Amino acid sequence: MAKTIVPNLADRLRASQEARRALLERAKAAADNPEVEERRKAHEAIAEARSLRVAERKAAEQARKQQEDAERAVAEAEAAAARTAALQVEQEAHAAREAERARRKAAEQAEQEAILLARRTSRKAKKRRGR
Repeated sequence: MAKTIVPNLADRLRASQEARRALLERAKAAADNPEVEERRKAHEAIAEARSLRVAERKAAEQARKQQEDAERAVAEAEAAAARTAALQVEQEAHAAREAERARRKAAEQAEQEAILLARRTSRKAKKRRGR
């Protein structure tokens, strides 16, 4: 059976330091590599193109929203005008009904007065004949 080795603090510190040194060396080698610089520039160009597309989409979306708002405002104005016209027509119809009602009432009242006048004249005629 193999003996399990438990690293002590010094071993762990030494391993950590070696790992850091290796990481630093890889970073220095990558910085000197022209291929890495080309890839970085390509990534930057891609990111810039992406940000331009996003800005274009936002501008198009904003223009679309403004167009929709303008169309909605026009539709609301047309609806308000239609409601106003309908209300005016309704008021005119109501006024016409009221005028017709008043005319009928005046005609009924004139008819009633004519009937009363006929009754009165009939009674007066009876009185005169009876005298």
